[in-house]
Amino acid sequence: MYLIPIAFIVLLISGTAFAYLMGAVSVLTFVALDKTPFLSILPQRIFSQLDVFAFMAMPLFILTAEIMSRAGVTRSLIDFAMSIVGRLRGGLGHVNILTSVFFAGISGSAVADSAALSRTFVPEMKARGYDPYYAGAITAASSMIGPIIPPSIIMIIYGGLTGASVAALFIAGVLPGLLLAASLMALNGVVAAIKGLPGGTANDVPRFLPSLLNAAPALCLPVVILGSLVFGLATPTEGSAIAVMVALAAGQFYKGLSLRMILEAVEATARMTGTIFIILAAISVLGYLAGQLGWSSALADWVESFGLTGTNYLLFLVFIFLIAGMFMDTPVALTLLIPLFAPQAMEQGISSIQLGIVLCFNLCVGLITPPLGKCLVVVSALTKLNYWRLAFAALPFIAVQVLVLLSLVFWPAITLTLPSLFGFSVN
Repeated sequence: MYLIPIAFIVLLISGTAFAYLMGAVSVLTFVALDKTPFLSILPQRIFSQLDVFAFMAMPLFILTAEIMSRAGVTRSLIDFAMSIVGRLRGGLGHVNILTSVFFAGISGSAVADSAALSRTFVPEMKARGYDPYYAGAITAASSMIGPIIPPSIIMIIYGGLTGASVAALFIAGVLPGLLLAASLMALNGVVAAIKGLPGGTANDVPRFLPSLLNAAPALCLPVVILGSLVFGLATPTEGSAIAVMVALAAGQFYKGLSLRMILEAVEATARMTGTIFIILAAISVLGYLAGQLGWSSALADWVESFGLTGTNYLLFLVFIFLIAGMFMDTPVALTLLIPLFAPQAMEQGISSIQLGIVLCFNLCVGLITPPLGKCLVVVSALTKLNYWRLAFAALPFIAVQVLVLLSLVFWPAITLTLPSLFGFSVN
């Protein structure tokens, strides 16, 4: 049995992909504990983990994001954001954040947003007198809005793991995403006033109406997705198919649509979807092992020994998920930890919708938190900025994000008002 942790450490150091690492260690544990007969049920367990209707929306939303990102929508969204807030002091910082809000309705991925926007904003902000590390930090921080405002890949994963309504999660993410954007803009406004950061001149700021008309095809995407869900016209899976059609029409409008581009988008979608599903498969093996060994009940007993209930238990989860988000990819942390901690939270009466938004938001904070903040790594690599100086510059933004996260814990109405208003169950 002692060989199992040794094998785990060796595979981890060797850089083995997490899915293969967890799968291999779980199977070896079955063998070491003389539970080999249970392995015959693994194919059924893996299939049941993946055979979830909500997961069907995932590849189509990923494909939508891939098409839109290749169609050349970034410039039109930046111009539109510039026409709204570009004249304000610290205008490019505000534009950076507002563009992330618009981009969130397209990509649903923080890493994709940070990659798409860092090459554009950081050099431009540096040329206008902004500190490059501040520019990089605000780009990484605002990219976190991507997975909160729908569509969101991690919310689909959460919904598939817990049975929570993906449509309700999407709608519940709107106010927290806008609250985060407003909070980041407030911080940027304070910094701009203290440091005297410039606003855009009349020549820099595009005219509102032309920029709106040019951005309209891209802006239609989140409107179509949310509108179809709010009015009950489509399920999230059907909405994802509609989103692909809208993305193709937008690509044609921006003259970025071609057969080669579509094939590249499909290939990238297949790679990302395959990565997520193989992680889900590996976690299902680990979950089966945990059930056989009674880890879940032992964990529940351990938590109960602290007497944590309600909000206190949710704060405990915030701490656990914040640490996990610093070191693990978001889909990995989500699929590993949700089956362990979410059932007990819902048994205590915590809404599955509030829990989903809080924990997804929670893990996303880790994307800009050292030592392994993935968005910080992407911005650092693409802009050639020193990682640790960039991480230091991001600390005020991390503090604001944690405050917003705590507000979601203590005021459930922020997440539950919109779903309730449109008739969704929030239990």
